[in-house]
Amino acid sequence: MDIKDIAVKVTKVPLKKPFKTALRSVYELESIILIIKTKSGLVGYGETAPTFAVTGESKESIIKALDTICENIKGESLYDFNRVMGVVHSSIEKNFSAKSAVEIALYDIFAQNLKTPLYRLLGGSRRDFKTGITISLNDIDTMIQDSIEAQNRGFESLKIKLGDDYREDIQRVIEIKKALHVETSLKLDANQGWSKEECVEFLNSMEKHQIPIELIEQPVKKGDIEGLKYIKARSSIPILADESVFSPMDAVKILEKGAVDFVNIKLDKCGGISNALLIADICKLYGTKCMIGCMLEGAISVGAAAHVASARSDTITMLDLDAPILCKTSSVSGGVKFSGANIELSDGYGLGIGGLKPT
Repeated sequence: MDIKDIAVKVTKVPLKKPFKTALRSVYELESIILIIKTKSGLVGYGETAPTFAVTGESKESIIKALDTICENIKGESLYDFNRVMGVVHSSIEKNFSAKSAVEIALYDIFAQNLKTPLYRLLGGSRRDFKTGITISLNDIDTMIQDSIEAQNRGFESLKIKLGDDYREDIQRVIEIKKALHVETSLKLDANQGWSKEECVEFLNSMEKHQIPIELIEQPVKKGDIEGLKYIKARSSIPILADESVFSPMDAVKILEKGAVDFVNIKLDKCGGISNALLIADICKLYGTKCMIGCMLEGAISVGAAAHVASARSDTITMLDLDAPILCKTSSVSGGVKFSGANIELSDGYGLGIGGLKPT
């Protein structure tokens, strides 16, 4: 099971609608796909997406980092899996998205060699999940229309992007809630767009208008842990940390301070499957539930996240894995099936990827 060949392919898939947050606007999903082949003929697929506004990694820097990492692991035997994973993470500082792509491909191969789906290798058994869907930051009328459309498509949980102006954000949520014709879970994501005082005023307004909010995600800057504590002390609406938690140590620090109620795990953000599992385990020790999310990666990376959700389904209780369903098409065949709000894990070996589609 020695690593023989490694290739990198960049793909672009148009989105059905522009994806807009307080940090960026995206019109197509650009993926960097890693293909690793072994001497025994196994092929593993990994993937990442450049999200410079969040991770600081560009397409160019990811490809450069992949060159460095892959040069160090070429010729290595995956029978010595843990040591090879150590080489991946010691090859270069940070560059978590690049490391995630490599990890996904290596886990894919390792599970294939054992003739088992990845989720079973990781200790999971659950195959069926439901995901929420993101409502992009737009004018109020567009966000209302998008929310109604998502509800009509069967999504029971909406994550509303906010964060440009908290006063206008209040009106956005009030009007969206009025327009929804059946009970729908509302999660709100400010993408670091508010001050702690603005967030408290916003949340007080939600309670005043009796709008049930499941959680508020990353309302303040990622380093403002005291700001998160300030908000938590002044509102009963739960807080989800996203950009504040990149690494397992970040999770320890924020949970030790009692600053949040939930943690959002993302493979691209934390460096791959191994750290995602570790963060989930740390959160379990603190009695904290998790969401697993994505950063507009394609079906390979988001599919791997779904396998992680199965492996830690007692702690990862919320899925925000909607990126593949936001796309007009997919660049891969096989793998995890994304259909509306439903996610179904493949019982094929590894990730169950059949190959790449022509682009």
